[in-house]
Amino acid sequence: MSLLVVGSVAFDHVRTPHGEAAEILGGAATYFSVAASWFTPVRIVAVVGEDFGDQHLQVFRDRGIDTAGLERTDGRTFRWRAEYTDDMNEARTLETQLNVFETFAPKIPAAYLESECVFLANIDPVLQLRVRQQLPKAQLVGLDSMNYWITGKLDELKKTLATVHVLVINEGEAQMLSGRSNLKQAAAVIRELGPEILVIKRGRYGASLFTRDSIFFAPAYPLETVRDPTGAGDTFAGGFMGHLAKTSDFSDGNLRRAVICGSVMASFAVEEFGLERLLRLSAPEITARFREFKNLTHFDV
Repeated sequence: MSLLVVGSVAFDHVRTPHGEAAEILGGAATYFSVAASWFTPVRIVAVVGEDFGDQHLQVFRDRGIDTAGLERTDGRTFRWRAEYTDDMNEARTLETQLNVFETFAPKIPAAYLESECVFLANIDPVLQLRVRQQLPKAQLVGLDSMNYWITGKLDELKKTLATVHVLVINEGEAQMLSGRSNLKQAAAVIRELGPEILVIKRGRYGASLFTRDSIFFAPAYPLETVRDPTGAGDTFAGGFMGHLAKTSDFSDGNLRRAVICGSVMASFAVEEFGLERLLRLSAPEITARFREFKNLTHFDV
C-alpha cells in the first residue's frame, strides 16, 4: 500500500549528556518517512525554506522517498533547539523558530490523492482534517497530536479524531485527552472519539496497543546508551505504519507485529544523534533486532 505522511521538516539543535549536534535534519515527517521507508515506499508533504539545500533533499531521495509534495518557499526552514537532562526522558525546548512552517497549508499533489495509507503527523488539527477530507479513499489513516492541541484546540482535534483509524500519542497526552489516569480507562474513552486503534507510547517503558478486542504491552528495547531521544516517537510511528502499509494486514496479530517494528526502529534512532543510525541501517539488522524483541518476551505456558 502507498504511504503518505504530512508533517514538519526542520533543522534541530540538540544537546544531551552525550554531546551536541547543530543544524541537523529533523522534524516529525522526516523521522517518520525515513523509518517507514525501510518497509514501504513513502510520500511526504511538508514545507521547507530557501536554506534547505540539495544535500538535505538527497537524504530523502537516497531512501526512495517521494518528495513531489515537499514545498520550498521563501524564508527559513522551521528550527528547534532543545536539551535533555540526565534522565533523557523529556526535552526542554530552548528555542522554536516556526519560520515557513508558521503558514504551512498542506498541498496534496494529484498523484498522492490515491494514497491508501496516510499518517497525519503532529500539526494543527484543522490542517489535519483538511488533508483527511482530500483523501477519502485512504484505507488506513493514522494521526499524532500533542498537549498543545489538546489544551488549545480540543474541539477541532475531536472532529479530526472522528475521521481516523489510528491514534498514536504518548502516555501523558492520552491521560490529558481522556481525563483518565488509568490507561485502560483512557483508551476506552479515546476509542469512543473515533480511532479504532490506539497506540500509547511510553518512552523507556515501551508501548501499549488498544483495540476493540485486545490489549498488548510491548517493552522498550534495553539499550546500554541512549544518545539522543529526539524523533523517537515519530520513528516509532514510521515503523508501525510502514509495516502495516507493507503487509496490508490490519489483524490483531499483525498490529502487534507493527508495534514491535515501531519499537525496533525507535531503538535504533536513539543510539545516535539525529538520523545518523537510521540512515546507516541494514535490513538484516532490523530483522535481527525484531527477533531479539520476540526473545525478550516469549515464554512457554
